[in-house]
Amino acid sequence: MTTETEKARQATEDLIALLDAADRLPGFEEMRVRSYELLAAEPGTSVVDVGCGAGRAVAELTERAVRAVGVDPNEKMIAVARSRWPEADFRLADAYGLPLADASVHGYRADKVFHLLAEPERALAEARRVLVPGGRIVLLGQDWDAIMIDSDDPALTRTIVHARADLTAAPRAARRYRKLLLDAGFGDVTVEARTAVLTDPVMLPALTELADKPLSAGAITREQAEGWKAGQRARAEADRLFMAMPILMAAGSVPR
Repeated sequence: MTTETEKARQATEDLIALLDAADRLPGFEEMRVRSYELLAAEPGTSVVDVGCGAGRAVAELTERAVRAVGVDPNEKMIAVARSRWPEADFRLADAYGLPLADASVHGYRADKVFHLLAEPERALAEARRVLVPGGRIVLLGQDWDAIMIDSDDPALTRTIVHARADLTAAPRAARRYRKLLLDAGFGDVTVEARTAVLTDPVMLPALTELADKPLSAGAITREQAEGWKAGQRARAEADRLFMAMPILMAAGSVPR
């Protein structure tokens, strides 16, 4: 196995572990349930979960007697999802080319996806293609520029947060959800906001990752990165960790 392949595999495993940890935190299950309500995901309806990751939302929708399909471009993610939920439907594909017929699903869900997309308008055109008239769409995600972290060096923390955001394809996609949906022709557009408050030490890897990528990009020095991460580890050990993220949830309908 090449070094790059091994790095990619490890990065996926780390992401799965982080997503699993986040799914178990207070408030995240409530947000998933709210997304299902906004989709009007009733028994007998069909939903595609785009960027399904390890498949938890697909499994929960299936338990509600919804015909759910999970789509993800990462082969490892799909393999993990299939191993965890063997009765569910998971397919390898990305947001730009869904393996679904025209007007074939009642709901489209994308959680923590659109900040990764360089062409969100193209993804929404694909959403319009697969949704039935009257079908519902729900987008969820954090605003990467608005992450709040308590630290002993607020200036460095601000630099780290914004540098990390700049390394994301669309760090402010969430604040654009309403405009994107309206421009794509969706109606009945609504936006709700939640704040995820993270104090559990299990989220420490998410904090250290915030510094690692700006370090690799040359935005901060190694000394700054290591010092900042040491401070966050000390906070985690003393139960003083604090990170808060605004999460936006936008919904709309395809005109009938």
